[in-house]
Amino acid sequence: MPASFPVMNRSDPPFLTVGKDGIILNIHVQPRASKTQICGLQGEELKIRLTSPPVEGAANKLCREFLADLFGVAKSYVEIISGESSRHKRVKICGDPAQLLIAVDTHIISRM
Repeated sequence: MPASFPVMNRSDPPFLTVGKDGIILNIHVQPRASKTQICGLQGEELKIRLTSPPVEGAANKLCREFLADLFGVAKSYVEIISGESSRHKRVKICGDPAQLLIAVDTHIISRM
């Protein structure tokens, strides 16, 4: 298998893919919410509520900022790789996968 393919662990949650240079999250975004927060799973996606409307990229910008803050990385390390104009998004967070998985456990898994 080529080194560029993601590495999956059998215990990874369905919304998470782990690679050599970071993680990819499958998320479902609910714009125009009363509070920006992670609120659980929707199918096999992580559901995130955002206060911004889905107008002129405002919700995408807030999504990237929220995830950067949650994972303790720079905003430039968070990239929407698919779903720019959809509620269903794939978001890549660059960084040390081990550290990012600790953040997933601390800020997402433990609160579900």
